[in-house]
Amino acid sequence: MEEELKKKVKKEEKDEKTELKEEKTPKCNKEEKDKKLFKKENKLEKEIAELKNKNDELVNKLLYSQAEFANYKKRKELEVANMLKYSNMDIVKEILPIVDNFERAIKLDDSNLDDSLSKFLEGFKMIYSHLVELLKKFEVSEIDCLNKEFDPNIAQALMTVKAEGVEAGVVVEVLQKGYMLKDKMVRPALVKVSE
Repeated sequence: MEEELKKKVKKEEKDEKTELKEEKTPKCNKEEKDKKLFKKENKLEKEIAELKNKNDELVNKLLYSQAEFANYKKRKELEVANMLKYSNMDIVKEILPIVDNFERAIKLDDSNLDDSLSKFLEGFKMIYSHLVELLKKFEVSEIDCLNKEFDPNIAQALMTVKAEGVEAGVVVEVLQKGYMLKDKMVRPALVKVSE
């Protein structure tokens, strides 16, 4: 019995000690837990805000890249369209001196020529007309500036002359024809301008 009593007393002492511990620690633990939870919530909120900012930055970068690519694509399409539009420019530049030479040959007076040279000149005229038609087919046009006001955008003045009855700044003679390919100048006209 004595032993049972001792056991009971020990048990009660133990129970009292645990109750005291539980009374002290739960309050501390609860406050600490609340503080810890509050810190965790703040930390999570900061992380969420940072992630949202990073997400917004990435979305903005993506939109910028897409817009930049769309602009690049438009520029390239325009460049390709212009390249195709004026693709014949080089060959036209090479053909124009030939046309000039034919025009000089045709200007010769064929009344003094014998029959064989006259036929030869007739062949020149046929070749010249074919070349002119070919140029027209590819939208190459002659710049018409004779007896018009001098325009430095389409002609180069090689000399000025005094011409009676003509206002100053008017083209009085075309020394070399100028040509346009569609709406782009291939070669300016070389002209004499009145003073």
